[in-house]
Amino acid sequence: MNTEQARERLIAERDRLIEVRDAASRLSSSSQQAGASEQANPDQLPAEQANETIERELDLGVLLSVETELAQLQRALGRLDAGTYGRCEVCGKPIAEGRLEAKPAARYCVEDQAKAEKDPLLRG
Repeated sequence: MNTEQARERLIAERDRLIEVRDAASRLSSSSQQAGASEQANPDQLPAEQANETIERELDLGVLLSVETELAQLQRALGRLDAGTYGRCEVCGKPIAEGRLEAKPAARYCVEDQAKAEKDPLLRG
């Protein structure tokens, strides 16, 4: 994969995630507004309140996950500019093109990714 293809892929993924983040933000915002108005309703059942709380937590979890992925994509764009994109940060070997297609912001080859998942010090 050449640099321009990689940049296009990273930017397309970033744009997709921004759309997901914006949609999740709108859902979370409307959910919070609905929850605030329903908290004033003393007739609401505790189970309904619990369901709304879980929904808000899920929305916030999606937002956090998307923000993390966006940060990873920004770092990948930085690696692309620095000329290190597509190389494993641990062993320096090229990351398989199929892996980069599936996970454009990948920092590690498959072998070192498996090690990183077992060793929290490598995850950073």
